[in-house]
Amino acid sequence: MEAADSMKIAVILIVLLPLVGFITTLLFGKRMGGKAHIVPVALVTVTAALAVYAFGWVFQHQEEPFVWDAFSWIVAGRYHASWGFQVDTLTGIMLLVVGIIGMLTHYYSIGYMRGDGGYYRFFAYLNLFMFAMYMLILADNFLLLFLGWEGVGLCSYLLIGFWFDRKSASQAGKKAFLVNRVGDFGFTLGMFLVLVTTGTLQFAGVFDKAETIGAGTLLWICLLLFTGAVGKSAQFPLHVWLPDAMEGPTPVSALIHAATMVNAGVYMVARAYPLFAQSETAMLVVMVVGTFTAIFAACIAITQNDIKKVIAYSTISSLGFMFMALGAGAWVAGIFYLFVHGFFKGLLFLCSGSVIHAMGGEQDMRKMGGLRTRIPVTFWTMLIAAVALVGIFPLSGFWAKDEILGGAFAHGYYVVWLVGIVTAFLTAVFAFRMMFMTFWGESRADAEVQAHIHESPKVMTVPLVLLAIPAAAVGAVVGWPPEAGWIHRFLDPVFFAVEHEEFEWLGTGGALMAVSLAVALLGVYLAYVLYLRRRELPERLAARVPWAYEASLRKMYMDDIYEVVPVRSTIAFSRFLWTGFDVHVIDGAVNGIARLWGWFGDRLRPLQTGRVHNYAFGILAGALALVVIVGWVWGI
Repeated sequence: MEAADSMKIAVILIVLLPLVGFITTLLFGKRMGGKAHIVPVALVTVTAALAVYAFGWVFQHQEEPFVWDAFSWIVAGRYHASWGFQVDTLTGIMLLVVGIIGMLTHYYSIGYMRGDGGYYRFFAYLNLFMFAMYMLILADNFLLLFLGWEGVGLCSYLLIGFWFDRKSASQAGKKAFLVNRVGDFGFTLGMFLVLVTTGTLQFAGVFDKAETIGAGTLLWICLLLFTGAVGKSAQFPLHVWLPDAMEGPTPVSALIHAATMVNAGVYMVARAYPLFAQSETAMLVVMVVGTFTAIFAACIAITQNDIKKVIAYSTISSLGFMFMALGAGAWVAGIFYLFVHGFFKGLLFLCSGSVIHAMGGEQDMRKMGGLRTRIPVTFWTMLIAAVALVGIFPLSGFWAKDEILGGAFAHGYYVVWLVGIVTAFLTAVFAFRMMFMTFWGESRADAEVQAHIHESPKVMTVPLVLLAIPAAAVGAVVGWPPEAGWIHRFLDPVFFAVEHEEFEWLGTGGALMAVSLAVALLGVYLAYVLYLRRRELPERLAARVPWAYEASLRKMYMDDIYEVVPVRSTIAFSRFLWTGFDVHVIDGAVNGIARLWGWFGDRLRPLQTGRVHNYAFGILAGALALVVIVGWVWGI
């Protein structure tokens, strides 16, 4: 069998097996009860192995991406859309992230969701998500990518509101769905503009014509596509859905809202690199939005008390870092951070789920403490993830984060670099605030909760340990030496026109890394002072600047603003259409006609007397009137 034929089989199985798992589990899973996970977990394990195989194939054929038009999908006049797949080095990176983290999350879910009434339904939804995500990253055209894009959005809605009997969960699911509709509407308009301008939605055809598209049209294409990325990757101002999405089960947060789906926006912008690279204005918009979102979310995370929401705002901030890199022209650095972020952020969420599992469902860090000796595996793996997130040498976050900051500095974006440094400092503070409040000090939990605190079962802890390995080491493995590591050479065929800055280990580059590391360590030390040594200081600081504390605690009032502007204004406008237009104009017209005929009926009713001589007189009068009219008309 030729290599291309084996790749066709691998690609089609990667896509189809999760879909088969979804259908099978949805139809028969309820009968299987506690064993409903067997089929979906087995199939996602096979797809993970196939994803690794596909990565190995593209590793050996870096300059020759695999492209396959499986069959014609839509034929309408001159327009033709194929159901086609593309596997290049960028796809290979995404396959590793989605395949490995997706598989480990499925195994973790066996323990986390055990005993839940919707056990089978949860695994069915997870498999459907894997199908949609694989479609998104394997597509060779915008239309098929959009199919996967909407598919992961649907799964997000289903999984956020999985516990639909809770009002907060169902509301969060609807919020995610509606906010993403705003971004997806922009993405749809962008695709239409691409089709009208280039006559195709195939990546190859569109990108080949990128240099011939007018500057104004190209800017609009990029901005509309980026609108979709802003919604899907939770960037300001469409970020508000992601923190509320923590209402879903924790494995959902790890798989969808940290490691895979929210990265789809970053992936799409990177995939459309030939378009964005031709528009400096579009690149500037991407960089500004990402930079602002990074520090904005970090300022909110620093006061949150729900352990999952701290990590959620951390995710929003990290995604901002990725867009900062893409907008600054550090394309490889952005994807490098996406790659390592998937491992350590997925690990953070799964560890938080293990903490919640140990605490009997408690998520408030103010009711935790002293857990490092009670749940040691969770503690050590979460510590690795937190250190990686902060970017402390030599863990993976250090290499990727510093390349982003170094790329911004090297391209002359000094303000962006400074904002990034401040964001890195805040990240260190809130990450270790979370660690100190959760694992150090005395337990603040109720006596009944403390009596039942225990380490999670091995089906949950083993995935934590396995994720901790790449979270710790993968950055140095693929990113060393800085700006010239393996991942840079690997992604060169995709970002073909990117010039990597020469990294001076003992010069400017080394100094930037030293500054970044020092800032991160300073943030950790500040968190240590505030939340371990002098725990009265946070309350005193909050009392001294109550406006700042209140703004951060209330998420910069973004939910309040949305409640007033889009929500209440829409309700008020709808009420006006109902009471003003519908009732008075539409119903008024219909009812007015009815009343008019009623008035005529009232006037004519006295003519119906029931007396024969009255009717005979009426007939005679009518006949005479008819004779007179006819005579007048004919001039008789």
